[in-house]
Amino acid sequence: MKALVFSDLHGKRDSSLFLLERLEGEKPDLLILLGDILYHGPRNDVPAGYNPKGVIEDLSKIKCPIISVRGNCEAEVDQMVLPFPVLSETAMVYDSKSVILLSHGHIWNEENIRKEGITHFFSGHTHVAKLYQKEGITYLNPGSISIPKDSYGGSYALWNDGNIKLLRKDGSLIAETGGLQ
Repeated sequence: MKALVFSDLHGKRDSSLFLLERLEGEKPDLLILLGDILYHGPRNDVPAGYNPKGVIEDLSKIKCPIISVRGNCEAEVDQMVLPFPVLSETAMVYDSKSVILLSHGHIWNEENIRKEGITHFFSGHTHVAKLYQKEGITYLNPGSISIPKDSYGGSYALWNDGNIKLLRKDGSLIAETGGLQ
């Protein structure tokens, strides 16, 4: 299984256009969105290029399956305008070797999730890219392509048959699971 993992688009149109470019380039089986898709919330300044209607238009074009979880900026009205479910607090993804728990991170995070039975935990919320292993679980936060709060200048992740690459927007590697083992 191959999946692209994005979080915290926050309604920024150039970010959704970048996501579409990565989908075209990678041709994944699945797109994982870890919340905060359309709105910027009261803690963030309005991002340059803020255009939630444009983001809706871009995401509505996507043909591959999308699994999304609710971020702290999602509202019920978002479900009315997006053609895929966005209001679940958590979701699970399974492949032949992995059980991945997905959450935005504002309610369920690495400190309070039930760890039994999962191999991976993917979350966003902090806008800080991280990839690490602890007690047999691989933790991924793809950061934010729109409003990064780290030094990477925007980031996302690629899952490819169990290997995770955490990538900067320019395509350079931040970390990968092969380097963690």
